[in-house]
Amino acid sequence: MTIVRERQGEPDEVEAEVRELVRRGVAPVRSESRSEISNLNSLIQRVSGTSVLEIEKLIDELQTLRDYLQNEGQRVQRAITEYAHMSQTATKSTKIIADSLAQWKQTTESARAARG
Repeated sequence: MTIVRERQGEPDEVEAEVRELVRRGVAPVRSESRSEISNLNSLIQRVSGTSVLEIEKLIDELQTLRDYLQNEGQRVQRAITEYAHMSQTATKSTKIIADSLAQWKQTTESARAARG
């Protein structure tokens, strides 16, 4: 955003004044420019106020997103735990079934051998 200030006088006078200010390194505050400073301060406050509100809104959105991601992470951990438990249960069941089948097969083969 650029603020353009109209100034009366010759361009050479303006250049000379700017050069003098640059050489001194300090810009003197004139009584007539106090209102301009006040207007500039007001503008800066409005612009920074808008920026601060946008930053606060972004912070709120990020906190909401962080909470969502934490909840999703916990949900996924619970699901993984449940699947791990089901997997262990399935493995145990499969082992019991395999042992039962092996025992049944042995019993069947023993019965055939005895008959045979």
